[in-house]
Amino acid sequence: MSPEPALRFRGPVLPDGEPRDLYVVDGRVTWEVQPGADTVAEGWIVPGLVDAHCHLGLDDFGATDDAATEQQALDDRDGGALLIRDAGSAADTRWVQDRDDLPRLIRCGRHIAATRRYIRGYAHEVEPDELATYAAQEARNGDGWIKLVGDWISRDEGDLAPSFPAEAFAAAIDAAHAEGAKVTAHCFGHGVLPGLIEAGIDCIEHGTGLTEDLIDAMVAHGTRLVPTVMQLDKFPEHAAAGREKFPDYAATMTDLYARMPATVMAAHEAGVPIYAGSDGGGISRHGNIAGEVEALVRIGMPAFDALGAASWRAREWLGVDGLTEGASADFVVYDRNPVEDLSVLRTPRAIVLRGALVGPRA
Repeated sequence: MSPEPALRFRGPVLPDGEPRDLYVVDGRVTWEVQPGADTVAEGWIVPGLVDAHCHLGLDDFGATDDAATEQQALDDRDGGALLIRDAGSAADTRWVQDRDDLPRLIRCGRHIAATRRYIRGYAHEVEPDELATYAAQEARNGDGWIKLVGDWISRDEGDLAPSFPAEAFAAAIDAAHAEGAKVTAHCFGHGVLPGLIEAGIDCIEHGTGLTEDLIDAMVAHGTRLVPTVMQLDKFPEHAAAGREKFPDYAATMTDLYARMPATVMAAHEAGVPIYAGSDGGGISRHGNIAGEVEALVRIGMPAFDALGAASWRAREWLGVDGLTEGASADFVVYDRNPVEDLSVLRTPRAIVLRGALVGPRA
């Protein structure tokens, strides 16, 4: 069988922005000149986008079937997200990793939540003394990550409250780390955060309850943050829905939302590594990582930093190569510089995954 012909892509390559010729040979990047290579596209070349908080195989009611999961993955891919960090799914999505035409997927298995304290059909719902056991189980079942539900509304308290005692969270984090996995947690409020950060959690999702002292602790511990700004924009809806029955919860959500831009930007300015996640799945649509980059810029993050949070910095964090010699050819080409015009993220000229031109689709 004759080798596949070399492909050439030309233009400024982010993050440095230097104009170069990028060649694809046998599915991999090379910067060595390939005589006779066909020029496929010219434009701004960006390492494949990363959705660092996404839920393949999940909808409003729990696990989806394989056909729905496939469509979600295709939507994410066609939006430029070529690497997905799963943030909890009730479906077994291992099969996605066998499809060369679907995004790379880092799975964290199923959410782990307190009994009757999360969205029905989403999570393993467990008691505090079971939490560490389930954390170890999901660590073995996933791809190096597990997802805890750190807080949720407590109907007894009428407000956000930690899902488990701090000591149960600490034991779960230790159990997952012992299995070689990292731990992240859904956290809207303040109360759950001190114990999680002190226990060595690796990442916080959402993080609206952060305060200056906790941000300093995150920097000291190397804790990451994926704020999912588009999801946080739904807080006014949550507050309105709960105001009559749970006024304290409504007041908390309203306050967290009002302070959200300043909270996220304080973390960014302090040096907390922040990554972009669309929260696709459930009530949020797939294929919209561009929207999250735009949302990060809307609350004050420089465009270069926001794009890096959804591309080269996120890939480095997750241990997946960017556009280095011999790396898998996963990148997106745009007509204009996305740092100067983020709207171009919605209309890629070319999407290349594992060396194959997979988009844009007609």
